[in-house]
Amino acid sequence: MMSISRALFLSLLVSFAFTTFAEIHNYEFKVQEQAATRLCKNHRIVNVNGQFPGPTINVQNGDTLFVKVTNAAPYNVTIHWHGLRQLRNPWADGPEFVTQCPIRPGGSYTYRFTITDQEGTLWWHAHSRWLRATVYGALVIRPKSGSSYPFPKPTIEFPVILGEWWDRKVISVLRQALFNGAAPNVSDAITINGQPGDLFRCSSQGTTRLSVKKGDTVLLRVINAALNQQLFFSVANHKLTVVATDAVYTKQFTTNVIMVGPGQTTDVLLTADQQPGRYYMAARAYATAQNAPFDNTTATAILEYKSATSQPILPQLPAYNDTNTVTAFSNQIKSPGKVMVPRKIDENLFFTMGFGFFNCTPGPRCQGPNNTRFGASMNNVSFVLPNRVSLLQAYTQRIPNIYTTDFPPVPPLQFDYTGNVPRGLWQPVKGTKLYKLKFGSSVQIVLQDTSIFSTEDHPVHLHGYHFYIVGQGFGNFNPSSDPANFNLVDPPQRNTIDVPVGGWAAIRFVADNPGVWLMHCHIDTHLAWGFAMAFIVENGVGESETLLPPPSDLPRC
Repeated sequence: MMSISRALFLSLLVSFAFTTFAEIHNYEFKVQEQAATRLCKNHRIVNVNGQFPGPTINVQNGDTLFVKVTNAAPYNVTIHWHGLRQLRNPWADGPEFVTQCPIRPGGSYTYRFTITDQEGTLWWHAHSRWLRATVYGALVIRPKSGSSYPFPKPTIEFPVILGEWWDRKVISVLRQALFNGAAPNVSDAITINGQPGDLFRCSSQGTTRLSVKKGDTVLLRVINAALNQQLFFSVANHKLTVVATDAVYTKQFTTNVIMVGPGQTTDVLLTADQQPGRYYMAARAYATAQNAPFDNTTATAILEYKSATSQPILPQLPAYNDTNTVTAFSNQIKSPGKVMVPRKIDENLFFTMGFGFFNCTPGPRCQGPNNTRFGASMNNVSFVLPNRVSLLQAYTQRIPNIYTTDFPPVPPLQFDYTGNVPRGLWQPVKGTKLYKLKFGSSVQIVLQDTSIFSTEDHPVHLHGYHFYIVGQGFGNFNPSSDPANFNLVDPPQRNTIDVPVGGWAAIRFVADNPGVWLMHCHIDTHLAWGFAMAFIVENGVGESETLLPPPSDLPRC
């Protein structure tokens, strides 16, 4: 009898064997606590292999990866390979208590997966509480040997990983917020490649620098790894040509500024065609929740022409709440040509999403509005993760009383979603509710923001899938008139959609990847409050449409 791990290994090798020039890569990740100094203060942060950001993984489309993660930190941890399809292999996806139990301190787990028909910029990060604040890195997938980019080969490729920095242990920030029911303290600095830049005290020495020669073509792989913040990004005096988002090539267009939501990636080409000098690359918040505090700092890195010594110039970034610029930018993102968008819809789903409030228990005082605790929900269900077993294990092993399959396909009550919402609808119901999809079914989901407490731009990430964004708008979605304006010709394909503030977005995909797949807001504060749900995608027919067996070293709860 073949062991389970051997069966998985052979399955991966079969997919590897049919991929020309593919390679097997072995990586070792040691997750550990280590001293770090930022903003004139010493801290201990959790990182990977002593690096912050963690190591960049460089592979080619078709390659197979074996990443052994050893947990030498004092917290449970998992690693998520953000945007990778993980076909038939949710065991390697990583969200804690969804597809696996966490790797306990002292434990290890090897993520085994093959990259299938994907290329571009993705990233990896911890998917366990707030550890991804410092546990993240770039995942660069280049075209197969013999293939090339659909744009001029750049002289330089450079990952730009945007993040957030707290002057306290992030786990303590989260614990305090969950204890008192209030919104957590905002970060103390935005960062570029782990550094806030020289606009901050004690930060000049560490500022990220990129050296170029006049005439160089630079591919900036911009990743928003921030925990809680959408970010604008711009380079002083230089145009940015967008060529890909979320590891999918786009129609090319040129802009002065891009907006990247948490979880999203955007590849831009920059030509070093300015007077030799020093120019700031800068990032700062796009903030949409009314009267909510946010980190209003500006992170900088320096693009410097060789031998230049001038003072760097700052780019002009949009106002923090400049939704018009965001809308104009996102409306330009399209697929390079005509794509096969699902037309006949089998599952027509409508998900409201946003904030909610819970009564103050335990009391006597909570620090949310009017002595409440902040919550969040989708279709009035505030998602509760199990803690005895993962959802995927419960599903495959038929373990009862872990979840139910009655996640509502539409809101339990219709109301004016972006208007004045009655107070009686402000408290969601806690539950671990999943929604079942048949293999091969065509799915449309309309994601509708709500104005409970405040409307907000929400970055929603679907694990295991890319989806087409066929429509977006402001206000309440109108099922009678809005679908007439859907783009079914060349809509963009993404894994994370920034749903417009006080608006809606419609996405479509084919449920062709069996398993249990999380869908959640990639603002980690909102995820901790229950802004999530999960799909069960059933097996299809035959081995190629069936879940792989679990690996033998899958962590135990």
